[in-house]
Amino acid sequence: MSEQTTTAPVVRRVDARHRYEILVDGDRAGLTAYRDRDDQRVFFHTEIDDAHAGQGLAAVLVRQALDDVRASGLRIVPVCPYVAKFLTKHQEFADITDPVTPEVLTWLDARLGR
Repeated sequence: MSEQTTTAPVVRRVDARHRYEILVDGDRAGLTAYRDRDDQRVFFHTEIDDAHAGQGLAAVLVRQALDDVRASGLRIVPVCPYVAKFLTKHQEFADITDPVTPEVLTWLDARLGR
């Protein structure tokens, strides 16, 4: 019988890649991607690798990312559907959340080249 030892997941901000990553046992298990627009951090995509699905890692990742946004003095714009859904359940971030507007979406599309 083998014992599996797992450490708590670690979230890190990777500024060069415009994302937060969640690591499980040192391996990247998922990410939430963003672009900064003035004093706003615009989240546009969150994913968890299939091998780690269903473990609640997306919630851990997004909570720690949003805590970091608050600590950085920035505001949140939840273009990503997962981040938007998370925010409906976590009103403690309402004071730093800005709405998704057509202007933000046009800006984001230009930044992402789409």
